[in-house]
Amino acid sequence: MTETNPTDSQTTVTELKAVVQKFVDERDWNSFHNPKNLAMSLAIETAELMEHFQWLTPEEALVVKDDPSRKHAVGEEVADCLSYLLAIASKLEIDLATTLRAKMIRNAVKYPVPDGGTANPSEK
Repeated sequence: MTETNPTDSQTTVTELKAVVQKFVDERDWNSFHNPKNLAMSLAIETAELMEHFQWLTPEEALVVKDDPSRKHAVGEEVADCLSYLLAIASKLEIDLATTLRAKMIRNAVKYPVPDGGTANPSEK
């Protein structure tokens, strides 16, 4: 029997949190998974993700998706970042869906769509 992995559209945030927690529990790493250590680990993994794009032009960065090897390597770092983010949210009992939606509402107020088009967020 072939096992299939559910895609983004078939998976809840709660299920992803459970995948990470099961991994941590199986290795008895809970004593190391406190908010400080998790935030530091997230920062380290984010730097590793940035390394894949260092010195690339914006156009070159976009074509990473067309190179299976490079896309896989970037995906590995994205997964590491996501796992630490999910672990932080779990540890601090943050509901990611509610928090993200509320943040996007605040961002929409802070960065309204300009009349007649889009704006560069760095211009704010």
